[in-house]
Amino acid sequence: MSLQAPEFFAELCLPFADHAVVGNTYYAAPTPGSPLRLRIDFKGALYAGAYGGLRLAVLHPDRGEIDAVALSFLDHGTFHRRDEAHGTRPGTSRYATFDGHHQPGRPPWDGAVTTGLRDAIEQYTAVWFPSARTASKPRRTAGRTAQPTPAEPVARNGSRNR
Repeated sequence: MSLQAPEFFAELCLPFADHAVVGNTYYAAPTPGSPLRLRIDFKGALYAGAYGGLRLAVLHPDRGEIDAVALSFLDHGTFHRRDEAHGTRPGTSRYATFDGHHQPGRPPWDGAVTTGLRDAIEQYTAVWFPSARTASKPRRTAGRTAQPTPAEPVARNGSRNR
């Protein structure tokens, strides 16, 4: 089954300029010149072919995996809206997961809200790659429903209002 991983990781809008998706795995070099790398894989769920989160790992070229953490879709509300809309109940095997069953032309992770995952990934990487956040963080774009509100003009007439 194709997870459409490049599209999933693009949807996450991770702040790392130096990255690549190989197969279903995301690799990044968050801090230029550092030997440490970040690897993000899909984490399996309770049944075969299903995914319930992401697994992040910090890699060193000589020492291998230094640290790892699992981020579940459930804990980060990734599929809450989708599951609520489809009536998928907590505790069922398909709750807060995705698998190969999806509408044609749609990704298997359709309906994912990735904000919570992205924030957790940024928190984790801030520990291991503290300078990466300021070095490569792109601007987040506003969602389709966001409406910019203009600031009220400030009148400067030399008098104070109390």
